[in-house]
Amino acid sequence: MKKTLFKLLAKLNKTVLPSFAKRQLDLSKASKLQMAIIGWRYFVTTNALD
Repeated sequence: MKKTLFKLLAKLNKTVLPSFAKRQLDLSKASKLQMAIIGWRYFVTTNALD
């Protein structure tokens, strides 16, 4: 149940949230909002893979 929820969230993140890797964002210059989005995507991705 938990894994399927995170897989669904991962697909939603991929379509809705921006990809900072494509923009070649420098993490040292990222704003707090951008860092929060990166953290959220990381959290969802790691839980979807486990």
